[in-house]
Amino acid sequence: IMKVPEGFRPLRKVEKILHDKVKLYEIDGKLDWATGELLSYASILQDGRDVRMSGQDVQRGTFSHRHAILRDENTDEFYNRLSHVADKQGHFRIYNSLLSEYAVLGFEYGYSMANPNSLVIWEAQFGDFANGAQTIIDQFISCSEQKWRRMNGVVLQLPHGYEGQGPEHSSARMERFLQMCAELNIVVTNITTAANLFHCFRRQITWPFRKPLINFSPKANLRHPGSYSNLEEFTSGGFQEVIDDRSVKNAASITKVLFCAGKIYFDLLEKKDKDKREEVAIVRLEQLYPLPLKQIEKIYKKYSKAIWYWTQEEPLNMGAASFLRMNLTSINYGVISRPPSAATATGFAKVHAREQEEILKAAFSL
Repeated sequence: IMKVPEGFRPLRKVEKILHDKVKLYEIDGKLDWATGELLSYASILQDGRDVRMSGQDVQRGTFSHRHAILRDENTDEFYNRLSHVADKQGHFRIYNSLLSEYAVLGFEYGYSMANPNSLVIWEAQFGDFANGAQTIIDQFISCSEQKWRRMNGVVLQLPHGYEGQGPEHSSARMERFLQMCAELNIVVTNITTAANLFHCFRRQITWPFRKPLINFSPKANLRHPGSYSNLEEFTSGGFQEVIDDRSVKNAASITKVLFCAGKIYFDLLEKKDKDKREEVAIVRLEQLYPLPLKQIEKIYKKYSKAIWYWTQEEPLNMGAASFLRMNLTSINYGVISRPPSAATATGFAKVHAREQEEILKAAFSL
Protein backbone atom coordinates (compact mmCIF):
# COMPACT_ATOMS: atom_id res chain seq x y z
CA ILE A 1 0.00 0.00 0.00
CA MET A 2 3.06 2.29 0.06
CA LYS A 3 3.75 1.79 -3.66
CA VAL A 4 2.33 3.92 -6.48
CA PRO A 5 2.06 3.13 -10.23
CA GLU A 6 5.04 3.92 -12.41
CA GLY A 7 4.87 7.50 -13.66
CA PHE A 8 2.41 8.56 -10.96
CA ARG A 9 3.58 11.64 -9.06
CA PRO A 10 1.82 12.23 -5.74
CA LEU A 11 1.87 15.69 -4.22
CA ARG A 12 5.37 16.23 -2.84
CA LYS A 13 4.18 16.75 0.71
CA VAL A 14 2.15 13.53 0.58
CA GLU A 15 5.05 11.65 -1.01
CA LYS A 16 7.27 12.70 1.90
CA ILE A 17 4.62 11.50 4.38
CA LEU A 18 4.63 8.07 2.71
CA HIS A 19 8.44 7.91 2.72
CA ASP A 20 8.48 8.78 6.43
CA LYS A 21 6.07 5.91 7.14
CA VAL A 22 8.30 3.47 5.25
CA LYS A 23 11.35 4.79 7.12
CA LEU A 24 9.58 4.39 10.47
CA TYR A 25 8.92 0.75 9.64
CA GLU A 26 12.34 -0.07 8.19
CA ILE A 27 14.37 1.64 10.92
CA ASP A 28 12.22 1.27 14.04
CA GLY A 29 10.00 -1.66 13.06
CA LYS A 30 6.92 0.42 13.88
CA LEU A 31 3.72 1.43 12.10
CA ASP A 32 1.82 4.64 12.73
CA TRP A 33 -1.92 5.15 13.20
CA ALA A 34 -2.82 5.73 9.55
CA THR A 35 -0.81 2.72 8.39
CA GLY A 36 -2.41 0.52 11.05
CA GLU A 37 -5.85 1.66 9.91
CA LEU A 38 -5.15 1.03 6.22
CA LEU A 39 -3.61 -2.37 7.05
CA SER A 40 -6.83 -3.40 8.77
CA TYR A 41 -8.80 -2.51 5.65
CA ALA A 42 -6.24 -4.22 3.39
CA SER A 43 -6.37 -7.45 5.42
CA ILE A 44 -10.17 -7.46 5.23
CA LEU A 45 -10.05 -6.84 1.47
CA GLN A 46 -7.53 -9.65 1.08
CA ASP A 47 -10.06 -11.96 2.71
CA GLY A 48 -12.49 -11.08 -0.08
CA ARG A 49 -14.75 -8.74 1.91
CA ASP A 50 -15.59 -5.16 0.97
CA VAL A 51 -14.75 -2.01 2.92
CA ARG A 52 -16.79 1.14 2.52
CA MET A 53 -16.20 4.54 4.12
CA SER A 54 -17.83 7.94 3.81
CA GLY A 55 -17.64 11.28 5.57
CA GLN A 56 -16.25 14.76 5.16
CA ASP A 57 -12.80 14.65 3.53
CA VAL A 58 -12.24 10.98 4.41
CA GLN A 59 -10.17 10.18 1.33
CA ARG A 60 -7.37 12.42 2.56
CA GLY A 61 -8.35 11.92 6.19
CA THR A 62 -10.10 14.45 8.37
CA PHE A 63 -6.78 15.52 9.87
CA SER A 64 -4.68 14.77 6.78
CA HIS A 65 -3.43 11.38 7.93
CA ARG A 66 -5.15 8.67 5.87
CA HIS A 67 -4.35 9.51 2.23
CA ALA A 68 -6.29 6.49 1.00
CA ILE A 69 -6.70 8.24 -2.35
CA LEU A 70 -3.65 9.93 -3.86
CA ARG A 71 -3.72 12.64 -6.53
CA ASP A 72 -1.14 13.11 -9.27
CA GLU A 73 0.26 16.63 -8.92
CA ASN A 74 0.57 17.00 -12.70
CA THR A 75 -2.58 15.37 -14.08
CA ASP A 76 -4.89 15.37 -11.01
CA GLU A 77 -5.56 11.68 -11.67
CA PHE A 78 -6.42 9.72 -8.54
CA TYR A 79 -4.98 6.45 -7.27
CA ASN A 80 -6.69 4.19 -4.73
CA ARG A 81 -3.92 2.81 -2.48
CA LEU A 82 -6.02 -0.20 -1.49
CA SER A 83 -7.01 -1.22 -5.02
CA HIS A 84 -4.09 -3.63 -5.57
CA VAL A 85 -3.82 -5.59 -2.34
CA ALA A 86 -4.48 -9.07 -3.79
CA ASP A 87 -5.64 -10.71 -7.01
CA LYS A 88 -9.09 -11.63 -5.73
CA GLN A 89 -9.70 -8.92 -3.20
CA GLY A 90 -12.82 -7.14 -2.05
CA HIS A 91 -13.70 -3.60 -3.13
CA PHE A 92 -12.51 -0.55 -1.21
CA ARG A 93 -14.98 2.28 -1.70
CA ILE A 94 -14.34 5.63 -0.03
CA TYR A 95 -16.37 8.79 -0.61
CA ASN A 96 -16.04 12.39 0.49
CA SER A 97 -19.61 13.22 1.49
CA LEU A 98 -21.67 16.34 2.03
CA LEU A 99 -22.13 18.03 5.40
CA SER A 100 -25.47 16.26 5.65
CA GLU A 101 -24.82 13.85 8.49
CA TYR A 102 -28.43 12.75 8.95
CA ALA A 103 -28.75 11.67 5.31
CA VAL A 104 -25.26 10.18 4.94
CA LEU A 105 -25.28 8.14 8.15
CA GLY A 106 -28.82 6.98 7.37
CA PHE A 107 -27.60 5.71 4.01
CA GLU A 108 -24.56 3.97 5.51
CA TYR A 109 -26.74 2.34 8.18
CA GLY A 110 -28.97 0.98 5.41
CA TYR A 111 -25.97 -0.16 3.37
CA SER A 112 -24.57 -2.02 6.37
CA MET A 113 -27.96 -3.63 6.94
CA ALA A 114 -28.14 -4.80 3.32
CA ASN A 115 -24.55 -6.03 3.20
CA PRO A 116 -23.48 -7.32 6.64
CA ASN A 117 -20.28 -8.85 5.23
CA SER A 118 -18.88 -5.40 4.40
CA LEU A 119 -17.09 -3.17 6.89
CA VAL A 120 -19.09 0.07 6.62
CA ILE A 121 -17.68 3.21 8.29
CA TRP A 122 -18.95 6.76 8.65
CA GLU A 123 -16.44 9.30 9.93
CA ALA A 124 -17.44 12.68 11.31
CA GLN A 125 -15.14 15.58 10.51
CA PHE A 126 -15.26 16.42 14.21
CA GLY A 127 -17.00 14.19 16.73
CA ASP A 128 -19.67 16.77 17.51
CA PHE A 129 -20.87 16.54 13.89
CA ALA A 130 -22.70 13.40 15.01
CA ASN A 131 -25.26 15.84 16.49
CA GLY A 132 -26.61 16.27 12.96
CA ALA A 133 -27.26 12.53 12.73
CA GLN A 134 -28.72 12.10 16.20
CA THR A 135 -32.07 10.82 14.94
CA ILE A 136 -30.39 7.91 13.13
CA ILE A 137 -28.31 7.11 16.22
CA ASP A 138 -31.23 7.32 18.66
CA GLN A 139 -33.91 5.56 16.63
CA PHE A 140 -31.89 3.01 14.67
CA ILE A 141 -28.26 2.40 15.59
CA SER A 142 -28.70 2.12 19.37
CA CYS A 143 -31.92 0.12 19.43
CA SER A 144 -32.74 -1.68 16.17
CA GLU A 145 -31.81 -5.06 17.61
CA GLN A 146 -34.20 -4.61 20.54
CA LYS A 147 -37.00 -3.07 18.48
CA TRP A 148 -36.87 -5.20 15.34
CA ARG A 149 -34.39 -8.01 15.97
CA ARG A 150 -32.15 -6.55 13.28
CA MET A 151 -28.39 -6.60 13.82
CA ASN A 152 -26.18 -3.99 12.17
CA GLY A 153 -22.39 -3.57 12.16
CA VAL A 154 -22.02 0.06 11.04
CA VAL A 155 -18.97 1.87 12.46
CA LEU A 156 -18.93 5.50 13.61
CA GLN A 157 -15.52 7.19 13.76
CA LEU A 158 -15.88 10.28 15.97
CA PRO A 159 -12.75 12.41 16.53
CA HIS A 160 -12.62 13.28 20.24
CA GLY A 161 -10.13 14.97 22.53
CA TYR A 162 -9.56 18.26 24.36
CA GLU A 163 -6.89 20.24 22.51
CA GLY A 164 -8.04 23.84 22.96
CA GLN A 165 -10.14 23.94 19.79
CA GLY A 166 -13.24 25.21 21.56
CA PRO A 167 -16.61 23.76 22.55
CA GLU A 168 -17.65 22.75 19.02
CA HIS A 169 -14.53 20.71 18.22
CA SER A 170 -13.51 19.01 21.45
CA SER A 171 -16.18 16.51 22.39
CA ALA A 172 -17.97 13.74 20.51
CA ARG A 173 -20.41 13.61 23.45
CA MET A 174 -19.20 10.27 24.76
CA GLU A 175 -21.68 10.46 27.63
CA ARG A 176 -24.63 10.35 25.23
CA PHE A 177 -23.50 7.12 23.63
CA LEU A 178 -22.67 5.53 26.98
CA GLN A 179 -26.12 6.48 28.28
CA MET A 180 -27.59 4.44 25.40
CA CYS A 181 -25.57 1.35 26.32
CA ALA A 182 -27.67 -1.57 27.56
CA GLU A 183 -28.39 -5.19 26.66
CA LEU A 184 -25.08 -5.42 24.74
CA ASN A 185 -26.52 -3.19 22.01
CA ILE A 186 -23.38 -1.39 20.82
CA VAL A 187 -19.59 -1.41 21.24
CA VAL A 188 -17.89 1.80 22.45
CA THR A 189 -14.11 2.22 22.19
CA ASN A 190 -11.52 4.96 22.76
CA ILE A 191 -8.35 3.46 21.32
CA THR A 192 -4.77 4.69 21.82
CA THR A 193 -2.58 2.46 19.63
CA ALA A 194 -2.42 1.67 15.92
CA ALA A 195 -2.37 -2.09 16.51
CA ASN A 196 -5.43 -1.98 18.75
CA LEU A 197 -7.33 -0.08 16.05
CA PHE A 198 -6.23 -2.72 13.53
CA HIS A 199 -7.57 -5.54 15.69
CA CYS A 200 -10.76 -3.64 16.56
CA PHE A 201 -11.77 -3.22 12.91
CA ARG A 202 -10.87 -6.82 12.09
CA ARG A 203 -12.86 -8.05 15.09
CA GLN A 204 -15.82 -5.99 13.90
CA ILE A 205 -16.12 -7.93 10.65
CA THR A 206 -14.92 -11.33 11.98
CA TRP A 207 -17.53 -11.70 14.73
CA PRO A 208 -20.31 -14.18 13.85
CA PHE A 209 -22.79 -11.43 14.79
CA ARG A 210 -23.05 -7.70 14.14
CA LYS A 211 -23.01 -4.78 16.59
CA PRO A 212 -22.61 -1.06 15.83
CA LEU A 213 -19.16 0.24 16.80
CA ILE A 214 -18.71 3.77 18.16
CA ASN A 215 -15.00 4.60 18.12
CA PHE A 216 -13.80 7.86 19.65
CA SER A 217 -10.78 8.51 17.48
CA PRO A 218 -7.85 10.90 18.03
CA LYS A 219 -6.95 14.15 16.27
CA ALA A 220 -3.45 15.42 17.06
CA ASN A 221 -2.55 12.03 18.51
CA LEU A 222 -2.83 10.47 15.07
CA ARG A 223 0.87 11.40 14.85
CA HIS A 224 1.84 10.84 18.48
CA PRO A 225 4.82 8.44 18.69
CA GLY A 226 3.12 6.75 21.65
CA SER A 227 0.36 5.53 19.31
CA TYR A 228 2.84 3.74 17.02
CA SER A 229 2.87 -0.05 17.32
CA ASN A 230 5.53 -2.70 16.71
CA LEU A 231 4.88 -5.22 13.95
CA GLU A 232 4.45 -8.06 16.47
CA GLU A 233 1.47 -6.25 18.02
CA PHE A 234 -0.35 -6.56 14.69
CA THR A 235 0.39 -10.25 14.20
CA SER A 236 -0.45 -11.50 17.70
CA GLY A 237 -2.52 -10.74 20.77
CA GLY A 238 -5.73 -9.45 19.24
CA PHE A 239 -7.77 -6.54 20.54
CA GLN A 240 -7.02 -5.41 24.10
CA GLU A 241 -10.01 -4.06 26.02
CA VAL A 242 -7.70 -2.87 28.81
CA ILE A 243 -3.98 -2.05 28.63
CA ASP A 244 -2.02 -2.29 31.87
CA ASP A 245 1.02 -0.11 32.62
CA ARG A 246 3.86 -2.01 30.97
CA SER A 247 6.54 0.03 32.76
CA VAL A 248 5.62 -1.34 36.21
CA LYS A 249 8.29 -3.73 37.50
CA ASN A 250 6.91 -4.32 40.99
CA ALA A 251 3.13 -4.12 41.45
CA ALA A 252 3.50 -3.98 45.23
CA SER A 253 5.34 -0.65 44.94
CA ILE A 254 2.41 1.08 43.21
CA THR A 255 0.55 3.46 45.52
CA LYS A 256 -1.70 5.14 42.96
CA VAL A 257 -3.44 3.98 39.79
CA LEU A 258 -4.77 6.48 37.25
CA PHE A 259 -7.12 4.70 34.88
CA CYS A 260 -8.32 6.61 31.86
CA ALA A 261 -9.33 6.42 28.20
CA GLY A 262 -8.04 8.09 25.07
CA LYS A 263 -5.92 11.18 24.62
CA ILE A 264 -5.38 12.10 28.27
CA TYR A 265 -3.30 8.94 28.67
CA PHE A 266 -0.44 10.58 26.77
CA ASP A 267 -0.64 13.73 28.91
CA LEU A 268 -0.57 11.65 32.10
CA LEU A 269 2.30 9.51 30.82
CA GLU A 270 4.35 12.57 29.87
CA LYS A 271 3.97 14.05 33.36
CA LYS A 272 4.68 10.72 35.04
CA ASP A 273 7.94 10.33 33.10
CA LYS A 274 8.93 13.97 33.58
CA ASP A 275 8.40 13.84 37.36
CA LYS A 276 9.81 10.29 37.65
CA ARG A 277 6.74 9.04 39.49
CA GLU A 278 7.46 5.32 39.46
CA GLU A 279 4.93 4.67 42.23
CA VAL A 280 2.09 5.63 39.85
CA ALA A 281 0.59 3.21 37.30
CA ILE A 282 -1.50 4.39 34.34
CA VAL A 283 -4.09 1.92 33.05
CA ARG A 284 -5.93 2.46 29.76
CA LEU A 285 -9.56 1.48 29.27
CA GLU A 286 -9.71 0.94 25.49
CA GLN A 287 -13.25 -0.47 25.44
CA LEU A 288 -15.86 1.33 27.51
CA TYR A 289 -18.80 -0.86 26.54
CA PRO A 290 -19.31 -3.72 27.00
CA LEU A 291 -17.33 -2.89 30.13
CA PRO A 292 -14.48 -5.44 30.50
CA LEU A 293 -15.13 -6.10 34.19
CA LYS A 294 -12.99 -9.23 34.52
CA GLN A 295 -9.90 -7.51 33.12
CA ILE A 296 -10.43 -4.41 35.29
CA GLU A 297 -10.97 -6.46 38.44
CA LYS A 298 -7.86 -8.52 37.72
CA ILE A 299 -5.71 -5.39 37.47
CA TYR A 300 -7.45 -3.91 40.53
CA LYS A 301 -6.44 -7.00 42.50
CA LYS A 302 -2.89 -6.72 41.16
CA TYR A 303 -2.59 -3.16 42.52
CA SER A 304 -4.48 -3.92 45.72
CA LYS A 305 -2.45 -1.48 47.84
CA ALA A 306 -3.02 1.48 45.51
CA ILE A 307 -5.57 4.30 45.51
CA TRP A 308 -7.48 4.40 42.22
CA TYR A 309 -8.72 7.44 40.29
CA TRP A 310 -10.71 7.58 37.07
CA THR A 311 -9.07 10.49 35.26
CA GLN A 312 -10.78 12.25 32.35
CA GLU A 313 -10.38 15.58 30.60
CA GLU A 314 -14.12 16.04 30.04
CA PRO A 315 -16.29 17.88 32.62
CA LEU A 316 -17.65 15.73 35.45
CA ASN A 317 -21.14 15.62 33.90
CA MET A 318 -19.69 14.42 30.57
CA GLY A 319 -17.27 11.77 29.40
CA ALA A 320 -17.39 8.33 31.01
CA ALA A 321 -17.53 9.35 34.70
CA SER A 322 -21.27 8.96 35.32
CA PHE A 323 -21.45 5.78 33.23
CA LEU A 324 -18.65 4.20 35.26
CA ARG A 325 -20.20 5.32 38.55
CA MET A 326 -23.33 3.42 37.57
CA ASN A 327 -21.70 0.33 36.08
CA LEU A 328 -18.27 -0.10 37.67
CA THR A 329 -19.28 -0.73 41.27
CA SER A 330 -17.00 -3.67 42.07
CA ILE A 331 -13.92 -1.48 42.68
CA ASN A 332 -13.33 1.62 44.78
CA TYR A 333 -12.10 4.76 43.01
CA GLY A 334 -12.32 8.54 42.93
CA VAL A 335 -12.86 10.79 39.90
CA ILE A 336 -10.60 13.55 38.55
CA SER A 337 -12.10 15.76 35.83
CA ARG A 338 -13.03 19.27 34.83
CA PRO A 339 -15.85 20.77 36.93
CA PRO A 340 -19.43 20.19 35.67
CA SER A 341 -20.16 22.44 32.71
CA ALA A 342 -23.03 23.45 30.42
CA ALA A 343 -20.68 23.63 27.43
CA THR A 344 -18.41 20.78 26.42
CA ALA A 345 -15.27 22.92 26.58
CA THR A 346 -13.97 26.46 26.94
CA GLY A 347 -13.50 28.61 23.86
CA PHE A 348 -10.23 30.13 25.11
CA ALA A 349 -6.93 28.33 24.48
CA LYS A 350 -5.29 29.78 27.61
CA VAL A 351 -8.20 28.68 29.81
CA HIS A 352 -8.05 25.22 28.24
CA ALA A 353 -4.32 24.93 28.97
CA ARG A 354 -4.84 26.01 32.59
CA GLU A 355 -7.69 23.52 33.08
CA GLN A 356 -5.65 20.71 31.55
CA GLU A 357 -2.73 21.53 33.83
CA GLU A 358 -5.03 21.47 36.86
CA ILE A 359 -6.24 17.97 35.96
CA LEU A 360 -2.66 16.71 35.68
CA LYS A 361 -1.69 18.42 38.92
CA ALA A 362 -4.65 16.85 40.75
CA ALA A 363 -3.90 13.42 39.28
CA PHE A 364 -0.38 13.38 40.71
CA SER A 365 -1.00 15.18 44.00
CA LEU A 366 -4.23 13.67 45.42
